Amino acid sequence: MRMTNVADQCGGPRRTREQQMTTSQYGVEDASFQAAGGEAGILKLVEAFYRHMDQRSDARVIRAMHPDDLTMSIDKLTLFLCGWTGGPRRYGEKYGPIAIPPAHAHLPITKVEKDAWLALYAGCSARAGLPASLQNLFAHATDGARQSYRASATESTVTLM
Repeated sequence: MRMTNVADQCGGPRRTREQQMTTSQYGVEDASFQAAGGEAGILKLVEAFYRHMDQRSDARVIRAMHPDDLTMSIDKLTLFLCGWTGGPRRYGEKYGPIAIPPAHAHLPITKVEKDAWLALYAGCSARAGLPASLQNLFAHATDGARQSYRASATESTVTLM
């Protein structure tokens, strides 16, 4: 269901996406997905994410964890984020179920790589033009992911709790 503004329907002043959405609406049905610009907006975010991963020296190690051709990585992250934000849940239809910790368990992810990934994500969400309140929600969610990591007692890698 697409949310509309009565003023929009009656020829009144148009409100920006940021003005139409409030933080309390995010997470309800597809409000976050719509605020992100739908699938096209999320694709834009993901493409910017991987483009910046290619360009930033602090992201070299995490870039090396990905295939040279990022087509599938872009598709997977786009489909995952579409479902995560309340949009269509197509990731499972195309790639099967995902459990993020086991899916990344084979990668030597240290705090440095984790922080670089989260910094790329935060920066790209701002550059993609996501409403500030949605950026804050994403930042809070990714910070929660960051807090769910703990350093392994025997290795320099991190594992999910």
